[in-house]
Formats: sequence, C-alpha cells, structure tokens
Amino acid sequence: MFIGRERELGLLEGLLHRVTEGIGDSQPGRCLLVRGRRRIGKSMLAEEFIRRADVPALYFSAADGGPDDHLGRLLEDMAASTLPDREVYTEHPPNLWSAALDALAQALPVDQPSIVVMDEVPYLMRDVPGFEGYLQRAWDRFLSRRPVTLLLIGSDLSMMEALNDYDRPFHQRGTEMVVGPLTPADIGGMLGLEPADAFDAALVTGGLPLLCGEWPSGGSVWDYLTEALGSPISALAVSAERSLAAEFPPDAQARKVLTAIGGGERTFTNINKSAHLAPSSLNAALKTLESKRLVSADLPLSLRPSKDRRYAISDSYLRFWLTFIGPNMTELERQRPDLVVDRIRRSWTSWRGRAIEPLVREALWRLLPDGQLDLGPGAVGSYWTRRNDVEIDIVIADRAPIAEELRAIGSIKWRDEAPFDLRDLTSLENHRSSLTDEPIPLIAVSRSGVTAKRVDGAYGPEELLSAW
Repeated sequence: MFIGRERELGLLEGLLHRVTEGIGDSQPGRCLLVRGRRRIGKSMLAEEFIRRADVPALYFSAADGGPDDHLGRLLEDMAASTLPDREVYTEHPPNLWSAALDALAQALPVDQPSIVVMDEVPYLMRDVPGFEGYLQRAWDRFLSRRPVTLLLIGSDLSMMEALNDYDRPFHQRGTEMVVGPLTPADIGGMLGLEPADAFDAALVTGGLPLLCGEWPSGGSVWDYLTEALGSPISALAVSAERSLAAEFPPDAQARKVLTAIGGGERTFTNINKSAHLAPSSLNAALKTLESKRLVSADLPLSLRPSKDRRYAISDSYLRFWLTFIGPNMTELERQRPDLVVDRIRRSWTSWRGRAIEPLVREALWRLLPDGQLDLGPGAVGSYWTRRNDVEIDIVIADRAPIAEELRAIGSIKWRDEAPFDLRDLTSLENHRSSLTDEPIPLIAVSRSGVTAKRVDGAYGPEELLSAW
C-alpha cells in the first residue's frame, strides 16, 4: 500500500501535465532532479508516478561499474520499457554514452507524453567521464524537444546538488525536488497508530518506508522491535549497514566518526577522543558527513555569538541503529534478540527524550503562529553552554544562530505517565535568565500532559502531529 507522498506526486503530475500541454511546441520536455537519503523511497515514488500516469516509460537504474556496464544495463532496461519505439535503440545499441543519450531521444514518442527515469545518477557522474556534458548536449539538442518528463534521481545529496551548480554543464536544465522521510502523520495513518505511538515509530524507523512496512498495524514499539529483531536480516537490522557500505568503504574514517557520534559524543574534542583521529582527519570526516547530510553541526541559538558547536546524527533511524543495533549484531546473529530488546528497554526513556527534540522543533516551526502563540515566522533551535550547566530545548527567535529578538523558550519532557509539572516550569524559568531579562513566553512540550499553570503554550503529541 502506497502511503503519503501526495505533495510529491502532485508536483510530478503537474510536471507531466505541463509536458502534455506542450505537445507541438519546440521544447515541451521537462526535467526534475530528485534527491534524498538512501532508502527514503525515491525509487518507490517514481514507480508509483509511472503507475498512475499510465504513459510510455523507461526506468533505468545505474549501479557500480564502468561506462560499458552502465550502457549494458541501459540496454536491458530499454528492452523492458514500454516506449513504443524502443526497438530503434535495442536493435542497434550504441557503444558510446554520447550516442546512447542521443539515441534515447529517438525512442521517445512525439505525439504523446512519456516518462524517463534515470536512477542513481551519481554513479554515472562518477564512472562515465564527461557524462554531465553528454547529458547537457542530449537534453538541449534532442530530449527536451520530445514531450518527455525526465527524472534524474540520486542518493548522494552533494553530487545531486552539484549537478545543478552554475559552473556545471547541466545548470538550470532541471528543477529540483527533495524527498524526505515519511512524516509522523504519514506513519500514523499508514500503521493505525495513536499520535504518541506515531512519534515512537518515526524515531525508530526514521520514516523509511521499508522499515515502516515491517511495523505491525496498530502495534507498539515493543511489538515491532521484538518481531523485527527476531530476524538478523530484517530491514531494521540491515538497512543502515547497507546504506553506510554504499557510501563509505569499510575502513573510511567517516565510519569511525559516525560511530562516535552515535555513541553519544557531541563535541569535537570528545568525538576526537573516541574516534582516535588526528584533528585534520576529523575535520575532513565531519565535512564529508555534513555534505552527505548524515551529520548536523549546530550552534546554540541566542543573542550572543558562540563557537560551541555540537554534532548530531541527522537520520533518526541511523541514530537508533548506531546506538542499539550495530554494536549488538552479535546477539542478533546468535538468535538472542531478547538481549537487545532488554538493552533498549533500559535506555529507551533517556534515548527517546533526546531523539524527539529535532522532531518537536520541526513541528513548532511548522505550526507557529497558531492558536496558542502568535509568533511570527522565524527560527526554532536550542541553547546550551560550554559546561552544560544550562540547556534549553526550545528557543524561538527571529533568526539563527545569532538572533536580534528572542520570542519564546520551551522545555520538552517526553515521559510516560509523568506530566510537565511545576518543577519543570520552575527550572525553565530559571534558565530563561541565562538568555534574556525579558519575560518572553514559556512553552511546555509533554508526552503525558501539562499540569503547570503558568505556561504560555502547551503541546502534546496530538498538537505536534497536526503540524504535518
């Protein structure tokens, strides 16, 4: 069952509609550059788009290999396509990539729309010398003159962004779309979960459709973990390792840095101690991880500048895997998932309390202004001191990371059967003085309700879920 992605499908269908309306024009073709993390559902989205469109289509997916390997795969996919003139290509297959892209245009119909998907384009950019130039030439001279919707898909975010850079051949030939994880609302609707449980599922699966597909309908996080960890080849157990193996060789220093951050280290100094790398090597690894959107580097949001940068795993599923599954694969392989589940139970409350924070901040960014707080658009972040004697979960300001105006602060207490109470509010009030002397509004976010009376805004799972 295909769930969610209605916004993305709407954009794709709108693009196809413009192509259809342009039949007879000199350049009716349209190109879209689609990027997103591995296993986020880009290919599934493209397949669903083709299924709904019901027009002639080619789905070509590149893989590791040299130029000839890619050409051979393109020939196979062309033979399996529904393009009416595919024999033009398959009967006389070209042996050069420049000719292959030109010949592709000859297989496309001129009197009806078609769809061409080229998946894992970064492999072609890496393995085929001059590919971007060949693509630009084929698009300008041939492909754009056919009523085709061309989707260029890739999981290497930095390479897909570079494809459209101003100094690259394909600059401004296509528009861009980012495919993110399934939202908590999508997950809740897909799995029949209550709002609080939908957030649990979002934290563990990271919104990856493949992992959500393993979740039992209406089941709790413990139902899911018991079942998924019972198999050492479940998507929950192996997806992270496969994604990392595809992006980094086994001995890559970036893997060491990811493991250190996943283990709870957040500062440069502590990551360096854990990963045992030279500072220059750590800097290079962190830049690589940031470019691939695997790690975020955040600064405290306040009125004063700060260099106290903190690092975090951006993907919630990867964060869960690095904490609980990757280090314990031995237990899964010897068929003792009960040991892993027990270990997760012991640390679940503290891990979830920290992991939920980015989702809460995103929800507030989407919600505000709302019926509780009449705050204008701005930035939502957090604040900490170098010694961690003050940590504020939510800071809302006009901009980040150095604000001119602080608009509200808040605290997140994501506990079972323990509401946000007066003690939590008092602590938040005390921390407010570390940022400002102004009586800015106070926000309480709780999984189990709010009993404190002096808060200006109170948000639970239901209110947060409505952001999506």
